[in-house]
Amino acid sequence: MKSRVHWMARAVGETAMAMAMVMWPGVGAAQQAAPAASAPPDMTPVANPVSGFVKAGVARYQKNMVAAAEAMPAEKFSFKPSPEMNSFGHLVMHIAQSNNTFCAKISGQAAPDAKIAETDPKDKLVAMMKDSFAFCSTALANVDDSKLGEQLMLFGNRPISREGRW
Repeated sequence: MKSRVHWMARAVGETAMAMAMVMWPGVGAAQQAAPAASAPPDMTPVANPVSGFVKAGVARYQKNMVAAAEAMPAEKFSFKPSPEMNSFGHLVMHIAQSNNTFCAKISGQAAPDAKIAETDPKDKLVAMMKDSFAFCSTALANVDDSKLGEQLMLFGNRPISREGRW
């Protein structure tokens, strides 16, 4: 059990790291995997390095986070490593809500009206998480780097550039 919770916490931490990395496009671009030693590296300029990095991250995090949520037994979704920490179900809920909010803001599309609570059953929480990643994939499909400097409002009245949100 401890390893599953650790794995989910690590996945959430990786998401936060990815979000921080995309706030600084140069860092995100530098994190691409190195090609095999036998082949020379492809040094062709990338048309949309920031949005491409985010789109690739969505697929990777979807795989890891959904697998972690599916692996956790339903009766353990209320598990908290300590009383003051969030439950596993809360983390799943938070990921789904964050995906919907941030992908809607970045793409300019309306976020799905998803009603979810951390106390919902596992099947509903996992389905909402899957749906949120599907929404991100669809919402970000036509996003490119051309509008990264545009301002948007985040968390009420806090202006931030589209690039700054990534």
